[in-house]
Amino acid sequence: MAAIKTDELVKRYTEVTAVNGVSLEIPEGEVFGLLGPNGAGKTTLISILATLVKPTSGTALVAGHDINLRPLEVRRNIGIVFQEPSVDDLLTARENLFLHSMLYGMPRREIDPKIDKMLALVNLSDRADSFVKTFSGGMRRRLEIARGLIHGPRILFLDEPTLGLDPASRKSVWEHIRELKEAHRTTIILTTHYMEEADSLADRIGIINKGKIIELDTPSALKNKVGQDLVFLKGEINVEALKALPFVNSVEPENGHYKIGITNSGANLQALLNSGGRISEVEVRRVTLDDVFLKFAGQQIGTDAEEHAESIFERIAANKTIRK
Repeated sequence: MAAIKTDELVKRYTEVTAVNGVSLEIPEGEVFGLLGPNGAGKTTLISILATLVKPTSGTALVAGHDINLRPLEVRRNIGIVFQEPSVDDLLTARENLFLHSMLYGMPRREIDPKIDKMLALVNLSDRADSFVKTFSGGMRRRLEIARGLIHGPRILFLDEPTLGLDPASRKSVWEHIRELKEAHRTTIILTTHYMEEADSLADRIGIINKGKIIELDTPSALKNKVGQDLVFLKGEINVEALKALPFVNSVEPENGHYKIGITNSGANLQALLNSGGRISEVEVRRVTLDDVFLKFAGQQIGTDAEEHAESIFERIAANKTIRK
């Protein structure tokens, strides 16, 4: 059964169509990376799925519930980890989880065992009664993941889960995300501006631009559409001859060079150079998701938090109503 299924979702504002006919199916247990530049429609799409914004037309089922007809059931089945820190520094880890459990109306007898289970899942059992203000950034992030899971959601939205963390803390959070998928089959919708994060964690990636999903596939398949490798050539380049080669995926001018996407540079580089014309410079590197994003969205995705549009999850935090 699909965790999320949308059919021709549209959201129009006065002068803008923010979401333009999105049909999407995300199966249970998948880690789905949603990537897009600012203003592409990513914010509006996830706001619709979280029942914060009503679509102009189209339908969506989240955890089997219609977002328009049963929004409270949708909210009971989703968890959210906000981009900005949202745990209370003046409470302990256990107290933060207890408060969240009460907000979701969990039965009192279930709360303490569930808190212990969640703290163990994110390796914070030994800090259960420590004040959050003493936690490192990575520990806070893991606590926020535990809080997002305490009420047993089937679907977890993670908004920039490792933004601002040091490399060791980022890897720790990645490990816990993988554990969630493998041990609990939690469906995870991941938004990130770190391409290596999407590449490492996501089973599939959807790239949204101008309100449409313009590409949807596994990270490896998306990279293969550009080419397994990129070769940068400078000189008097025979563009038509290069385009005719069967292992060449693309030939594009870029900053005084030609960028060529090819399959298996180890086997095909010499043939490429033999057909390329009078070449003065050569550079070879592996294709990354940055290259994919640049090709299909027409720009590189930013990594500076100050460049982000207003966080959808801040809006959800301010507007979402939890009811028993």
